[in-house]
Amino acid sequence: MSDKIVCGIHAVELLLKKSVDQVSKIYLQANRQDGKVQKLVALAAKHKIPVVRWDKSKLDAMTDDNHQGMIAELANTGALVQGENDLYQLVEDKQSNVLLLILDGVTDPHNLGACFRTADAAGVDAVIVPKDKSVGLNTTVRKVACGAAETVPFFAVTNLVRALKTLQDLGVWIIGTAGEAEQTLHQTTFKGSLALVMGAEDKGMRRLTRENCDELIKIPMQGAVSSLNVSVATGVCLFEMVRQREG
Repeated sequence: MSDKIVCGIHAVELLLKKSVDQVSKIYLQANRQDGKVQKLVALAAKHKIPVVRWDKSKLDAMTDDNHQGMIAELANTGALVQGENDLYQLVEDKQSNVLLLILDGVTDPHNLGACFRTADAAGVDAVIVPKDKSVGLNTTVRKVACGAAETVPFFAVTNLVRALKTLQDLGVWIIGTAGEAEQTLHQTTFKGSLALVMGAEDKGMRRLTRENCDELIKIPMQGAVSSLNVSVATGVCLFEMVRQREG
């Protein structure tokens, strides 16, 4: 499976609307003639993007995912992944407070994709990961993200601790999530420019990441289960932040 394709009607639609310059070609199932597809074909034609009609078997051979009869080929996947200097520029250029999501070592593409969807819904300004020991922006991530991977800026940094310190220098308050934290999510006041740090699926945040957070919080758990899936926990935390900031 190539990392240079995006599958599915909704994902391709968002790509054409938000990041059309990234699309080099559209592959369309030959017998798809419905109105939704025709609108996307017209949008592709408007931007002079070629549309190739193929049999379903050929599209199936391109990906293991459910392509829904439409696949977009990307011109340059590297352009979707930005570096740390671009991240700092984003923070400096924004005229209002930023909200960032930092994922410290999330390796499951389904989790990263789900985090992208949540980040988009919560109005997050950027998703940040370390370059090493973290899943990249692959086809599965984009598929699960349903287009959010093309709408939320994505940054891969060489040294996460250095990035945290630089963000702090730029006025961003770093909030880490950890089960051993004394303060819960609902006991915390969220204001100003914030970065939420979520740990890896199995071990949580790494020690140095934890030590360089300004504050640690936890989600209050009422049942027998001691932790939540990282994408679910991300949603719980982000929307409490959004609720307070909007209130």
